[in-house]
Formats: sequence, structure tokens, C-alpha cells
Amino acid sequence: MAAEEKLYRVALREALAEEMERDDSVYLVGEDIGKFGGAYRVTEGLLDRFGAQRVVDAPIAEEVIVGSAIGSAMLGLRPVVELMTINFSLVAYDQIVNNAAKIRYMFGGEAKVPLVIRMPGGAGHQLSAQHSHSFEVLYGLIPGLLVVAPTTPEDAKGMLKSAIRTDNPVMFLESMSLYNVRGMVPDGDYTTPIGKAAVRRTGSDITIVGVSRMAVLANEAAKQLEEEDIDAEVIDLRSIRPIDWPPIVESVRRTSRCLLVEEGWATYGVTAEIAAGVQERAFDYLDAPIRRLGGAQVPMPYSLPLEKASIPTSEDIKKLAREVVGRKPLDG
Repeated sequence: MAAEEKLYRVALREALAEEMERDDSVYLVGEDIGKFGGAYRVTEGLLDRFGAQRVVDAPIAEEVIVGSAIGSAMLGLRPVVELMTINFSLVAYDQIVNNAAKIRYMFGGEAKVPLVIRMPGGAGHQLSAQHSHSFEVLYGLIPGLLVVAPTTPEDAKGMLKSAIRTDNPVMFLESMSLYNVRGMVPDGDYTTPIGKAAVRRTGSDITIVGVSRMAVLANEAAKQLEEEDIDAEVIDLRSIRPIDWPPIVESVRRTSRCLLVEEGWATYGVTAEIAAGVQERAFDYLDAPIRRLGGAQVPMPYSLPLEKASIPTSEDIKKLAREVVGRKPLDG
């Protein structure tokens, strides 16, 4: 299959357009997604192409946006909601948790909720504490939801198409720092499965599991660690609920060491769940304690130096990986 290099945001736009062409029941709703083209230009041009009935500019009322989308999904449509930031989803948390996630169970499968909620998150853009956090764990803990976080343009397109086609609600998490990332995207119609991790790099000394953008930084760190004769395997989680345990466990059983990285707060975080799961499934194979790396335990600062200090970097990952494999720091 041929492929072309594209921006992450363009890959998402192509997925939306192709699914809207394929299925008339797919429509988009969100704040400034029509004439303005979306806060991050993902929906640019789709209003002109599909019209105002299928690209709906909504008022600033996240609970109403999500609630109406849930109702339309129950009646046979396939809404794709865009919330301007994952922080704003907290306004709609009741609708997501008590309705979207539960309705199919409460009605014994007779009612379906084929809903996708797209939300940018993460820090690094001086958007301050109410626009910059990584709340993956808030949705990962809810039964009834599927939660994904693609990191490459190829996966962004393929996983969004899979999300739109499923009959279950999907929280589709996009790191703001990835929108301008370029990558090869296959031509034609394809999907990327939900619930499958990706091994981005094979190695024998340590397993590094990254959540969302941290998988990209983990891969960068692994390439640099190779120069220090540390062979790191990198697993891109991609799916936060469900977690794909087999590749993680198989990797840890080979490397005997594990480092878990997320941009959100590690306390009660996604990496806490993975650490518990690895301990239950591969404890006898571990030659060192599982280590976790997350963001600083503070509301995200507006100050650029403080914001940068609050987010894990590839250097942070390298430093902790050296400790896990028993290497002294380079300046030690």
C-alpha cells in the first residue's frame, strides 16, 4: 500500500471526511468547528464540503453538546464531538460517565451509543492550568468507555475511523503537541484496531511504556540511550482502556526491567495501573523495581520556564532509564 507524509491534524481531518462520505449518519458537533475550522484546524473546510447540518457549530455548553450527542447516537446517528480541551470535558463529566458509559448496560444492549468525543490535551503551549492537563486516567477508570491516545498520523487516522465505526462510546485523546507532527499515512481506506499497543522499538535491557506524547519522547530517549549501549524496548500504549497486556508483559519478561512514563500526574495515574498489572503478571521476571515518571504534582503553571519544568522530557526518561538498568549518571 502506498503512503504519503502528512500532518497529524490532516490525518484526523481525512478520517473525518472519509467517514462522513462513507456513512451519512456521521456528523460533527463542537465549538468553532465550522466556519472557524476548529481550534486546532482539524475540521477546516468540512463545513463547506458537508454543510451546516453535518458540521454543527455549538454554543459554549459542553454538557449540552455531549448530552445531545448521546441522544442522537441512541437514535441511530454517529456523532463525533470536538471539545476544545480535555479540561472542558469536566463540565460534561456527568453526561459521559452516567449516560454515555452506562446506557448500553442499563438497557441490556438494546440501546447503543456510537459516540466519539475528540479532546486535545497536554501542556507545553502556555495555556495555563485550565487548558493544559492530561486527564487520561479520569476516563480510563470508567467501565463502558473505550479510551485511546494515538501518537502518529497513521494511527490518528486509522484509530479515528475505528472509533467512528464502533457501537460504543470512545474518548479520543489528542496531544496538542502532536498536531504538527509529520508521518507517513497509508493511502486508501484502512483502520487501526482499538485495544492494541504498538512496539515502536525492540530492545533487551529495559521496557519503556509511554502514554500519549510520552511514547514519542520515550522513543527519542531510546535512540539516544543506544549510544550509551543501553538497548531499550519502547511500547506505545495507544489504548488506555482496554490495556493491551500481552506485549507489555512479554517485553518485561525479556528485559526484566520496566519504566512507565505519562505526562499526567503519576499519583493514581495510568502508569500506576500498568505498574500494578505488570507486578501481577511478571513479578518473578523483574530484576529491578518498576519505576514511574509523570508530570509535576501541581496545577499547570502559565510561566513558560515553570511549565517546561512540570512536564517529563526525553532527558528525564534517559536519566531514569539509566538508574533502572543500574548505570551511574553521566555526570556521576
